[in-house]
Amino acid sequence: MNEQVMPLDDVRVLDIATFVAAPFAAACLGEFGADVIKVERPGIGDDLRRLGTPSETGDTYWWLNDARNKRSITLNLKTERGAALFRKLVASADVVVENFRPGTLERWGIGFADLLEVNPRLVMLRVSAYGQTGPKSGLPGFARIAQAYAGLSYLTGQPDTPPLIAGSTTLADYLAGLYGAFGIMLALRARERTGRGQYIDIGLHEGIFRFLDEIAPVYDKTGVVRERAGTEAPSATPHSHYPCADGRWVAIACTNDKMFERLASVMGQPELAESPQFGLKRARLEARKAINAIVSAWTRAHDRDAVIAACADGGVPCGPVCSIEDIFGEAQYWERETLKRVADPRVGEMAVNGTLPKLSDTPGHLKHLGPELGTDNDRVYIDELGLEADELDTLRHDGVV
Repeated sequence: MNEQVMPLDDVRVLDIATFVAAPFAAACLGEFGADVIKVERPGIGDDLRRLGTPSETGDTYWWLNDARNKRSITLNLKTERGAALFRKLVASADVVVENFRPGTLERWGIGFADLLEVNPRLVMLRVSAYGQTGPKSGLPGFARIAQAYAGLSYLTGQPDTPPLIAGSTTLADYLAGLYGAFGIMLALRARERTGRGQYIDIGLHEGIFRFLDEIAPVYDKTGVVRERAGTEAPSATPHSHYPCADGRWVAIACTNDKMFERLASVMGQPELAESPQFGLKRARLEARKAINAIVSAWTRAHDRDAVIAACADGGVPCGPVCSIEDIFGEAQYWERETLKRVADPRVGEMAVNGTLPKLSDTPGHLKHLGPELGTDNDRVYIDELGLEADELDTLRHDGVV
């Protein structure tokens, strides 16, 4: 492992976004060495500081976890002097990430075209509710609306229940951020060849929609509208969540006939794999309720760990349905640092999500948790941008910084 070289240690990112999506893209880059400068409203900061569970710092744990490795400065971009100062910052930056409603930055004089005049090599990530173009481009939106618009909420829940949220109201945010980080890397790679910057345009719903497997081509070619199916998989069974004797649950996924044959053997009912009703996948799909009842009867007779162990011995894909309490007890998470503890002078030691992906020679690194508001103003404005101390004091007094 090379601890001296980080893949993005020559990249500077200005993060002027708020909440989750675009800031997550910046955080992903920061975990691999990028210098991410979080640009926040003076005296207020990013709204994520107040979203979630408050910590003893006054900021939420969400902020501490998601704003990791970033530096924080304050700047009022709506003011003429603030916009001018931002353009100076852009001159030495590689990337800007933003998630304002389309047209907002243009009104402030810091749209992509404006910033290209300052830095023709600039890459800008633009995340918005519906993207920069199209009839809905000017509308506001959050991840809940995006997940509904993308079709995910319609698919989530039991057949006889209203559409539900699929576990988290922020899936669309994180997917958009992940695609945003990917887009930034593509744009930086293209810049090496062309010498030119470009912008990346992402609507919040688009990452979710891309993840919905074959739903679009199936509807287009057959007219079939996939409906809510609870825990079922549309194309395989038994492929669901099953209750155990100790009140906990397991997930079992038999995607083909061979896997079902193994499960039947593990359950002590090998004849099921030979029966006309259950032996072939197409037959099992017609008999979902019956086969799920058989599997549930077996899992209900055993504790969760016994079910998992039996399936592991028999080569059947099976795993626990984990709460966060369960996850903290899973050695797999700690050994791979998918979950790790970080020391912080403000909150002490705190468990956080680890860095991804895991590179063998130049892995990501978590240097610190989300910073205090404006803690890097002096270093960025005076030491790096060259302002005089009295200039910065005046900007502070006037509410620009």
